[in-house]
Amino acid sequence: MPMSDKKFDLIVIGGGPGGYVAAIRGAQLGMKTAVVEREHLGGICLNWGCIPTKALLRSSEIWHILQNLKDYGLKADNLQFDVQAIVDRSRGVAKQLSGGIAHLLKKNKVDVFMGEAKLAGNGQVEVAGTGILSADHTILAVGARARSLPGLEPDGDRVWTYREAMVPKELPKSLLVVGSGAIGIEFASFYNDLGVDVTVVEIMDRILPVEDEDISAMARKAFEKQGIKILTGAKVSDLKRKKDCVIASIEVGNKQQTVQAERVIMAVGIVGNSDGIGLEKTKVKVDRGHIVTNQWGETDEPGVYAIGDVAGAPWLAHKASHEGVVCVEKIAGVEGVHPLNKSTIPGCTYSRPQIASVGMTEKAAKEAGFDLKVGRFPFLGNGKAIALGEPEGMVKTIFDAKTGELLGAHMIGAEVTELIQGYVVARTLESTEAELMHTVFPHPTLSEMMHESVLDAYGRAIHF
Repeated sequence: MPMSDKKFDLIVIGGGPGGYVAAIRGAQLGMKTAVVEREHLGGICLNWGCIPTKALLRSSEIWHILQNLKDYGLKADNLQFDVQAIVDRSRGVAKQLSGGIAHLLKKNKVDVFMGEAKLAGNGQVEVAGTGILSADHTILAVGARARSLPGLEPDGDRVWTYREAMVPKELPKSLLVVGSGAIGIEFASFYNDLGVDVTVVEIMDRILPVEDEDISAMARKAFEKQGIKILTGAKVSDLKRKKDCVIASIEVGNKQQTVQAERVIMAVGIVGNSDGIGLEKTKVKVDRGHIVTNQWGETDEPGVYAIGDVAGAPWLAHKASHEGVVCVEKIAGVEGVHPLNKSTIPGCTYSRPQIASVGMTEKAAKEAGFDLKVGRFPFLGNGKAIALGEPEGMVKTIFDAKTGELLGAHMIGAEVTELIQGYVVARTLESTEAELMHTVFPHPTLSEMMHESVLDAYGRAIHF
């Protein structure tokens, strides 16, 4: 390859939701741009995370509905599912979308290099199988990997990470999930709906510990009603791997107990892929596995930036994508670009029931010194929820009593991962309770609960 073809304005290392979006935006702004990806375009999110897990969860959701057809006045005989077909569909969805990313990059004239990349200093990037590329600006969008705990390391056989959990050859009869964040809870929900005996262990005092306490409590009640066993304030101290099972030693308070399961899923967080990418040749700082940046994605090394999971929490694909756009627009000198406000980033868990939130929890808002007005509205008071056969759930809104600012919104129930965006827009536009109260919500929809929750915060709820 001629040297002129190896010189770029912008090189993005990593083709995930942060990297490919940053590359496309760079190309739109007239930069000669390259993406270097070592494995799959679309990254972990598209190939082994967000997208294929949603395909799996859709299958288990449909299976749950089929098991309860009589509730809808329907009948069917000889209902069955095929685990391999479920997995194949999930992998097919990921493959289709990965191909779509390749098309988008080609359409935007972004050069793609497949291979492992390392910073080589002086604006150079060394790519295995290609050689040296150079650019004035390099964005690290290298993502993260599953965290491993000493003595509890996954082995790909009895003890799984999310990767093995997504492609089971057959369903285990029993499953222990260590960690109750979004990843752990989604897998617990998927396997439980397909008939697996599931136990969840969480070291904190409640499941989904980053969520509002009311939502965590309602989620636990719903999951336990479905048959999932939950241990909180619990620590797995040892895993004994047998030929046909794993025996986990679990400390719950001052007591010790054991749980036997055919498989274990470790879902105890992630660590940034900051090692092995040549940072030792730079001034880039790393804190607990994550690259330190400022609000624009800039590191301490001139011309080197970091976005997405490797740059720290929240570890969400949509955060990575937005960071990529902000970073590139700042590099390009776009007028009006402003840093990402992390308090407007929504979080979603696609279990059954779904959980979604944005902004402060009630506890965090109180600790920040706000005088609050809090509204709640149950799914049971909504006509569309009852018609759907989904009467369990809640919408909770938190306002600053002095200014009317929407400080936070928290939901649990059917399709709340779609509904939450209404409150995200409201926070971005700095809406108060007045604008939300005067907004007309269509009837009959689940979104009406969003209106009613706002009204309830001010003692004006109509349907509850």
